[in-house]
Amino acid sequence: MSNTFTTIATFVYSSEAKIIKGRLESEGIDAFLQDDLTIDTDPLVSNAIGGVKLRVRTEDTIKAKHIIASINPYSVNDQGEDIECPNCKSTKINYFTHITSVKTLLAFLFGFLFGGLPFYTKYEYTCVRCKTKFSLEK
Repeated sequence: MSNTFTTIATFVYSSEAKIIKGRLESEGIDAFLQDDLTIDTDPLVSNAIGGVKLRVRTEDTIKAKHIIASINPYSVNDQGEDIECPNCKSTKINYFTHITSVKTLLAFLFGFLFGGLPFYTKYEYTCVRCKTKFSLEK
């Protein structure tokens, strides 16, 4: 087993990197994070230092990249099934928060100014293909 490592991915936030690291470790690959504690201390330096680096042993690089590529980058429902756009039937759906009303704007400003969590946030799914915004709530 060699002691050389290869960076296979970089992330803006350590939370993203930790999720992928856990996935790799569940598949038997030793994974290590670099600069995660620095970015956790001051997230504004993430771009300056190149983000959180996910590193694996060089001999595990191909297998790790294959596992990362197999992860679905789009939203799924609670059962793990792809969410379908009601307009174009695409499964390329992202989940976003939107500031669409005075209530959401005020909640955002309050949280930003006073360092609190927003009390009111509206989330919607957005289709990558046709840009339709929708909610799964009936």
